[in-house]
Amino acid sequence: MYQNKVNLIGFLGSDAEVRTANNRSFTTLSLATKSSYKDKKSGQYVSHTEWHRCIVFGKLSEFASTLTKGAHIQVEGELRSRQYDNKKTEAKNRIWEIRVISILKLDRAEKAAPEEQEQDDDLSEEPAA
Repeated sequence: MYQNKVNLIGFLGSDAEVRTANNRSFTTLSLATKSSYKDKKSGQYVSHTEWHRCIVFGKLSEFASTLTKGAHIQVEGELRSRQYDNKKTEAKNRIWEIRVISILKLDRAEKAAPEEQEQDDDLSEEPAA
């Protein structure tokens, strides 16, 4: 049995970019994930951001093209590599990408209007005894 499955949650570092290659349209996303660990020597936490190139095809590509910088999303897909010729150095380069099969937008709760917050505050106060 084989499995190639990637599940990432992060924030977009730039607006989605629609591209065309071989008469086929697709959307690319630049997704940032973050992790941290405690340095043994200093005792300080060290933060690391990893950037993932995500490729979206088909109908899902239309939705992906509407995503903007800072969007909080979850993507599911498979890890793929491809090789290309670097025209500057004339060498072959390998790039790793996530071929996305599903996207879930993880919107944060919007803040209520100031008037609504005042009403909520009034309701939450306990009556004086």
